[in-house]
Amino acid sequence: MARFKLLIEYAGTRYSGWQIQKNARTVQGEIDRAVREAFRPREFELYGSGRTDAGVHAIGQIAHLDIYTAATPEQLRRKLNDELPADINIIAVDKVPHRFHARHDAVARSYVYQISRRRTAFGKPFVWWIKEPLDVAAMREAAGLFVGMNDFRGFTDDDAEVKSTLVHVEGLEIAEAGPLILIRVRGSHFLWKMVRRIVGVLAAVGRREIAPRDAVSADLDVAALTAPAAGLFLEGVYYAGDSGPGPIVPVLNLR
Repeated sequence: MARFKLLIEYAGTRYSGWQIQKNARTVQGEIDRAVREAFRPREFELYGSGRTDAGVHAIGQIAHLDIYTAATPEQLRRKLNDELPADINIIAVDKVPHRFHARHDAVARSYVYQISRRRTAFGKPFVWWIKEPLDVAAMREAAGLFVGMNDFRGFTDDDAEVKSTLVHVEGLEIAEAGPLILIRVRGSHFLWKMVRRIVGVLAAVGRREIAPRDAVSADLDVAALTAPAAGLFLEGVYYAGDSGPGPIVPVLNLR
């Protein structure tokens, strides 16, 4: 049985997240189906680097696939893409050692969130349109408070009694590209809804509803500020020796 590393992009709008679920259409479920259709394998295993929630997109999801096949990585990529819907695409396939694990070997992940300051006819599934003016300088000031090792129990629906809510955020950058505000969060790992809630708090700071210094206040109703899934992209998953993300660039260009 050979192990392959898959680099995957997908528009998450039509899916109930990455992970296979009963009675729901998911990205992993579609790839699982494509493997069965393309190769009719006796057995195989598909592992993702982590979950993305319903409606969340990816431009750099990683998975590994264990399968008995004589196909080359490029043949495998093409056969899978022939069976996949148009909103899921395998960008690259590499054969890797069996010790490689898409999830356990990942040392960092990055997400990018796109906020649009104007209404868009084409980009609605990929941005959060905020009508009010946003103070980007105040958002950058607040962003610095999230960097480092912090307890994000107020930023997730995960049970802190079951799963540690300590997360090391390596960086939080905010860039502007025309009408878009791009927010990149890099960290060791992320909790359920954590990135969307960070973005929601930063947007509230930008609207001047919250002072920058209060962005991490325990008194905030963070859940009520959760940003919509549409603007969120899993940008990349990084392993030992990887260089990490470059400059932030928009996934959708708006004039």
